[in-house]
Formats: sequence, structure tokens, C-alpha cells
Amino acid sequence: MNILAISIKGVLPFVVYFVAAAALFAVFIAIYIRITPYREIELIRAGNSAAAISLSGAMLGFALPLASAIAHSVVVEEMLMWGAIALLVQLLVYAAARRMLPDLAHRIPEGSVAHGIFLGALSLAGGLLNAACMVY
Repeated sequence: MNILAISIKGVLPFVVYFVAAAALFAVFIAIYIRITPYREIELIRAGNSAAAISLSGAMLGFALPLASAIAHSVVVEEMLMWGAIALLVQLLVYAAARRMLPDLAHRIPEGSVAHGIFLGALSLAGGLLNAACMVY
């Protein structure tokens, strides 16, 4: 079997994993923007850097362990399970940030970049640790 034939055999698994991961990513964003008491997308459209930074950190914090789950899963169902765990971890990170900074829900919409950076960095750190723990 030549290299092209071998590569073509990998297209279907790629598509399946990519579509499943994209769907899980969309679910994460939909849940995340619903649990926050402010409207990130509207704030970002209005030029609110704090909202952009915090949401970007959450997305990267979710994408990192999702990528690890993709790389280490044998079947797509396993990737979906670990992706769901990554989603839960990111929601817990947000809950922890809210406990550490009770005024976070008001400061992000006000455009406090410090709060946006803190939440984004905490989300990214949670995602890095989560991804590292998925290497089994």
C-alpha cells in the first residue's frame, strides 16, 4: 500500500474527530456564555477587551484538554467523554474565579482588563493542568 492510500484512510477518522470536537467546542461556548451573567459576544462587539480576554482564555482553556483528549483517545466516544470532563473543569474554574473575585460579574462588563486577564489566565491554567492530566 502506498503512502497516499494510507493517508486517504485517515481522512474519515479525521473528519469524525474534527466534527465531534467542533460540536463539543460549540456546546462549551453555548454553556459558558449562558452561565456568565454578562453577554460576552455583545460586549466584545462593543469593544470590551476584558470580555474578549476572559472568553478567549476560556476557549483556549477548553481547547487544550480537548486536543489532548483527541490525541490520546482510541475511539471518538472516549474523546467525547474526556471532552465533557474538560467542559466541566472549565465551568468549575469559572465558579472558582467568581468565588475569588465576587465583583467579577460586574467588573468584566465595566471593561476591567485586570479582571479579564485574571479570568482568562485562570481558565488557561486550568486547561493546561487538565490537558496534562489526560495523558494516560
